Amino acid sequence: MTARIIDGKAIAAAFRAECKIRVDRLAQEGVRPGLAVVLVGGDPASQVYVRNKARACEEAGIHSEVHRLPEDIPQADLLAFIARLNADRALHGILVQLPLPRHIDNRAVIEAIDPAKDVDGFHLSNIGRLVVGNALYPPCTPFGVMKMLEHEGIKVEGADAVIVGRSLIVGKPMAFLLIDAGATVTVCHSKTRDLAGHCRRADILVGAVGRARMIGAEWVKPGATVIDVGINRLSDGTLAGDVDFEAVRKVAGAITPVPGGVGPMTIAMLLGNTVRAAEVAAGRTSSLRETRIA
Repeated sequence: MTARIIDGKAIAAAFRAECKIRVDRLAQEGVRPGLAVVLVGGDPASQVYVRNKARACEEAGIHSEVHRLPEDIPQADLLAFIARLNADRALHGILVQLPLPRHIDNRAVIEAIDPAKDVDGFHLSNIGRLVVGNALYPPCTPFGVMKMLEHEGIKVEGADAVIVGRSLIVGKPMAFLLIDAGATVTVCHSKTRDLAGHCRRADILVGAVGRARMIGAEWVKPGATVIDVGINRLSDGTLAGDVDFEAVRKVAGAITPVPGGVGPMTIAMLLGNTVRAAEVAAGRTSSLRETRIA
């Protein structure tokens, strides 16, 4: 058996094309979606992510602003800057690139963002909506995974899903989205006993722990769908996921590569959430429930 490769680049391109259609419709009403990205400091990986997001916005017709702030900015000044972005009616989405410098409280910054502009989906009010199954802006990476599963026709309802990793960015919201779709979900982490045993039971296995090639073929159920969220830079400069791709592809039924899998979907979902925010602000969406999977 050789696994089917899930092409995140192709799926993301199709979704971004749909976003462009929605942007064009808003333009007919005099509305242009706007996204502000705030980058504090000069983390190299963050610089790349921000550049890719800005390029994707431009291609979709979304107005984007990148605000680069000094690494030593006081937290109070950063919160005041976010307040000004909240008040800017031309902006429908605000994203503060993580990680932030150690002297800044991540949670305080995220909570300072207007929930209506929290297109990353990390504000407590948006997390609450996610928990009750009515997310306005699902966190981008888990949302992208769900779109991939949907696109590939992989049945989630009734499936045993295992997530390796419990972060607020991926693991926890991934669990809620899968539960809402009808899966039976197990969330594993560093304290999990018999981690390999849990993984071997999974029909859908999501690696999101940040350890290169941690998940090998012996951890994977034959025919399982394996989603690799991890992205790790090796000593030779190359990238690797949390899954040993070459070994696991011989066992799995479907698998995402790194790079070219989940990463492009994350940016595509950010665009989708930003367009959705503009649609809500323009009164084009009457129900929060209707916006969840648009």
